[in-house]
Amino acid sequence: MLLRTLVTCLAVCASLLSPGTDGCGPGRGYGGRRRSPRKLTPLAYKQFSPNVAEKTLGASGRYEGKITRNSERFKELTPNYNPDIIFKDEENTGADRMMTQRCKDKLNSLAISVMNLWPGVRLRVTEGWDEDGHHLEESLHYEGRAVDITTSDRDRNKYAMLARLAVEAGFDWVYYESKAHIHCSVKSDHSVAAKSGGCFPGEALVTLESGSQKSISDLRPGERVLASSGGDGSGDLVFSEVLTFLDRDPVIWRLFYSLRTEAGAELSLTASHLIFVSERNCSEGAAPSPGALRTAYASEVRPGQCVLVSEGSVGQKYKEGRLTRIDQVGVRESRGAFAPLTRQGTVVVDGVVASCYAVLDQHTLAHWAFAPLRLLHSWTGTLGQNVDGVHWYARLLHWFGRRLLDSGRLHPLGVAQDDR
Repeated sequence: MLLRTLVTCLAVCASLLSPGTDGCGPGRGYGGRRRSPRKLTPLAYKQFSPNVAEKTLGASGRYEGKITRNSERFKELTPNYNPDIIFKDEENTGADRMMTQRCKDKLNSLAISVMNLWPGVRLRVTEGWDEDGHHLEESLHYEGRAVDITTSDRDRNKYAMLARLAVEAGFDWVYYESKAHIHCSVKSDHSVAAKSGGCFPGEALVTLESGSQKSISDLRPGERVLASSGGDGSGDLVFSEVLTFLDRDPVIWRLFYSLRTEAGAELSLTASHLIFVSERNCSEGAAPSPGALRTAYASEVRPGQCVLVSEGSVGQKYKEGRLTRIDQVGVRESRGAFAPLTRQGTVVVDGVVASCYAVLDQHTLAHWAFAPLRLLHSWTGTLGQNVDGVHWYARLLHWFGRRLLDSGRLHPLGVAQDDR
């Protein structure tokens, strides 16, 4: 009922608020190329990054108050059951597993980096959320925004590089605090600086109707790209018109989850972006069985899950998306952030079938919520000038969604804090 009300309101707003030109975002620039690989420099003992105090705007931001199990803000914390992370949990209460969504995402990213750099070694959390008052006053441990970490083998020779990996994973403040651990913290989930939308990097490739490929940074509304006709990513592969960009920033450097498949495809997308996955065992190149697929945030995808690809490992082109297993998940930084919206609501990027949507936990509901925008395009033939920044309708949808939907339906890191 709430979603129906939301869509009705947005349909009215779309007709009344559609501008001749969209609100301007960050300035235009030139993007697309990946940074050259660089050598990672370990942090020195007692060094912190960035080189400012932890609770300043340039780092993790101000302390917002202690969270207890009985407080209203306890719902801001989420448990982390990542099997690739060892939680010391000396209190035996599960408190060390409780953290904000941003902290959870950064910790999961770091766990991947640790396993990639040191095979057989896992990330270990010695301190997480503190409900017992063991830290200094106004410690971010009391808000679930800080963790103290080591490696599972407790090899202190690794800790300097572990601190660097934590910086690369996106923690907002990292401190080589002690010979026994690394301290990491993040901004609050309601902080404007903590939010990011769902996008692909500028160098990502889409397939045009002519059969040629084009970088997503050069894509323009009106062009037709390969997409899936199914609401769950299955179904025939078709060419669908690009209506607009829900987010477009050619110059920003952003952290992306990189998913590599056994078929050879590799897709990069931001944490809150949706992708179609299957939990069941899949045969390489097989079509998904009915009901086998669901949408998941990129930050939740794990090796062993299956995604849909448009081509086989020997270059065989499929008429419909076929399953392939993810064999590696990593995190990397790349330039540009682009979120094209097609009429189908899906898009094949770098050979992998993905949703056009982010933030909301279900593709079908997100596609329904964007129906007024598609209707507006059908009436006018355009959705305004293609400018940089988050699309006005996406901002409006996020604003309504945060007020009408349960917070559990939205990815905390993908909700634009735009209440102005």
